Amino acid sequence: MVLEVDSLKLLSGCLETLEESFDGMPAFESEVDLDAMQSVLSLAAERMKDNYPYAHPLYAGQMLKPPHPVARLAYMLAMWVNPNNHALDGGRASSAMEKEAVANIATMFGWGDRYLGHLTSGGTMANLEALWVAGNLHTGKKIVASSQAHYTHSRLTETLKLPFQSVAVDDSARMDLEALEAVLATGEVGTVVATLGTTGVGSVDPLAGILALREKYDFRVHIDSAYGGYYKLARNLDDDARSAYENMHLADSIVVDPHKCGLQPYGCGCILFRDPAVGSIYNHDSPYTYFSSDELHLGEISLECSRAGAGAVALWTTQQMLPMEVGGEFASGIENCRQAALTLFEYIEKDADELSVFEPELDIVVWAPRAKKATQISEMSQQLFDAAAEQNLHLAVMSLPSNMLQKHWPDVEFDCDQVSCLRSCLMKPEHLKWVDEIWRIYKLVRQSL
Repeated sequence: MVLEVDSLKLLSGCLETLEESFDGMPAFESEVDLDAMQSVLSLAAERMKDNYPYAHPLYAGQMLKPPHPVARLAYMLAMWVNPNNHALDGGRASSAMEKEAVANIATMFGWGDRYLGHLTSGGTMANLEALWVAGNLHTGKKIVASSQAHYTHSRLTETLKLPFQSVAVDDSARMDLEALEAVLATGEVGTVVATLGTTGVGSVDPLAGILALREKYDFRVHIDSAYGGYYKLARNLDDDARSAYENMHLADSIVVDPHKCGLQPYGCGCILFRDPAVGSIYNHDSPYTYFSSDELHLGEISLECSRAGAGAVALWTTQQMLPMEVGGEFASGIENCRQAALTLFEYIEKDADELSVFEPELDIVVWAPRAKKATQISEMSQQLFDAAAEQNLHLAVMSLPSNMLQKHWPDVEFDCDQVSCLRSCLMKPEHLKWVDEIWRIYKLVRQSL
C-alpha cells in the first residue's frame, strides 16, 4: 500500500478523551446522514484518484512532502473542535499550543525568549508580514533579493507598493556579494532578503557575507528559509551552507514553512521577528474580539484574521513526538534527504551521458542529459520527464539561464537563453533507501530514448 491507514485506529480513543472536556453539558448530538456522507465521500475518493503518488519515494519531482501520520491525526482530532487561532475566544488550547510550537522553532534558530512570532497559512503570508514590517521601518527603501529567490518577493513588494530590485547570482545560484554591494552603495536599500534554500535549486545565500555588509551599509536582513529552514539541524552540510545556518540568529526576521520539511499538512508557515517591538506596527483595535483575556491574542500580532488552529495542534503534537534536536530522529530524517541528494549527484557526475550542474547544498538535484546544443538538452529533458513518469518515476523540469550554466558545461553550444533541465527534490527521508531504484529506473528510461 502507498497510503498509511493503520494509524486511524488511534483516533477514536483520542476523540473519547476530547469528549470528556464537555462533561456536564446538556446532551446534544448533531444529526448525521451516514448514507449520504458515504455516497459523496466515495465520489470524492474517486475524484482524488486523479493525482500523483506524492507519498511514495518514486515521487521525486516537486517540493511535496507528506505529513507525518501523527500530524495528520492531530489535525483531524482538532477539526472536531475546529478552533480559530485568531483570538483566544476561538481557540484557547490551540493558541497556547501554537505559542509553544513557535517557541520551539525560535529556539531552533538560536533565539531565546525575546522574539515575536506566530504561525501563518503558509510562506507567502509569512513573507508578506516580514516585508510589510520592513517597509514600515524603512519607508521608501528598496527590498532586494537574489534572482533565484522565490518569485513571491517581487510579487509581494508590488502588492505592498514597495520598491524591489533583483540581485545577480554566482555560478552556484547564490546571491553575488559584489553585485549586492553595488546595489547597497546607492543607499537605496532598506532590506536584503537572504534565501537559505532556494525553491528552484536549493542554493543557500552567503549569509555571513551579507551580515558583514550590514555593518557597513545598515539594512535589515530577512531570511526566507520557508523551504530550507529545518536544515539548521543537519550535520552533513558543506562549509558554506553550515556558515549560513550558524549565523541565522543574527537576522532581523525569519520565515520557515513547517508544511515543507517540517512534516506538516498544508498550510502551515511561520514568521519570526528578533525584536518584539515590531508588534507595535500591528496595532489595531477590535470592539468584540479580544475582550475575554488580557493575555496576548495571536490575532493582535498577525495580518491574518481567522486561521485554523488545527495546524498549530498538528505541529505541536509532531514536536512532542519528534523534538527538533541535532542528532535526534527528526534531524536524522533531514540528513537522510541531504545524503540522498548527494548520492544521486554522485551517480550523475560519474555518468558520461549526463551533465551535472552544481553539488546540491540541501536536497534538490539539478542535471540534464548530455547533448551538443542547449536546445537539444531542453528537448531531451522534456522527453525524459515524460518517459520516466510512464515508469512511475516522477521528476520535474526547470529552466535555468544559459549564463549560469556556461561555466559548468563548457562543451555545450548555447543556442538559447534558457535551458530546460531535470530536477529532483529528495525531501522524504525514505529517499535515501530508494535513490538506487530511482537511478535504475532513470537509466532504463535514458537508454530507451
